[in-house]
Amino acid sequence: MTLHLPIPGGGTRAYEPRAEPLAPAATGPLTSRTVFSAAHVVADPYADTTPDGPAAVDWDATLAFRRHLWSHGLGVAEAMDTAQRGMGLDWAGAAELIRRSAAEAKAVGGRIACGVGTDQLTGPASLPEIRAAYEEQLAVVEESGAQAVLMASRALAAAARGPEDYLELYGHLLRQAAEPVILHWLGPMFDPALEGYWGSADLDAATETFLEVIAAHPDKVDGVKISLLDAGREVALRRRLPEGVRCYTGDDFHYPELIAGEEPAAGGRFSHALLGIFDPLGPLAAEAVRTLDTGDTAGFRKLLDPTVALSRHLFEPPTRYYKTGVVLLAWLAGHQDHFTMVGGLHSARSLPHLARAYELADGLGLFPDPARAEARMRALLTVHGVTR
Repeated sequence: MTLHLPIPGGGTRAYEPRAEPLAPAATGPLTSRTVFSAAHVVADPYADTTPDGPAAVDWDATLAFRRHLWSHGLGVAEAMDTAQRGMGLDWAGAAELIRRSAAEAKAVGGRIACGVGTDQLTGPASLPEIRAAYEEQLAVVEESGAQAVLMASRALAAAARGPEDYLELYGHLLRQAAEPVILHWLGPMFDPALEGYWGSADLDAATETFLEVIAAHPDKVDGVKISLLDAGREVALRRRLPEGVRCYTGDDFHYPELIAGEEPAAGGRFSHALLGIFDPLGPLAAEAVRTLDTGDTAGFRKLLDPTVALSRHLFEPPTRYYKTGVVLLAWLAGHQDHFTMVGGLHSARSLPHLARAYELADGLGLFPDPARAEARMRALLTVHGVTR
């Protein structure tokens, strides 16, 4: 049945939903790349809370979604930006999420890495306080048995006087980490408070500091996640990483080419993945990587390249609100029973934006039950006054 989807500037246009979903197989591990999906949290729609109150999480649905990702061979990157860290999910909620998800990963044999930050700090903080906050969170992740992802810190960005403060603090954390960690460089397009991270707004200078941290402790760095939405900068950086240190792309605009990698003549380097877009793309992304596992790079690109339009749409500025589209697609796909988010973030994108996200995802065959997705999208349109 035809849907009339709203368009920017007013009015609607007719769209004929897809009748059949894509049916990727969910068998076997991924072998040629290490792939994490950063996963969203499912809000409890019955909780009597406010946007600035503590996050109310539907734990059953949240953990079920992680089992969905693991079933397709993907790792889960937990309690990170996609889980609304610092945008609705506070440290108390994140700590509970880490403990529960890590226990679930152990029960099902899933791979998990968890974010370590400083978001328990609620105001200006000194460098010793920032270090203590990082240490507290690192202990929670290590005690859970998960791999640690050292995330960028808003508090550190505000307190650091220059590159030397980053070198000292990260060096301290890496020396005490029990196992190799993933370092995360999140750009200001995802969080404006991180402008000038690594001690400089000049990305070339910041890159040198970042690489200096890694070079001083290569045995404690499993890899680096680069979320700058700049493919050329990521390629240049990964060429300079020490042997054995992986590059996990966080570039939701250029991930197919970065994961596919360079031609052998150019060095053959490639990126692994830790991506928020792999939350809605999970089964399709896993099928693409399995195709790459066979050496079929063209087949990999054929599957994954068409998804970039959806990703660019979800992550369009203000990029930090991409989570709204991610959760919409999880609802439409049947992974949760409602379209609400912690912190009230389901209101962060316009109806035309959400309608276009539905259209692009439906065109890719991402919905296991297209008729259910259509009915839910129609209900959302009706609530917003679109009655055709």
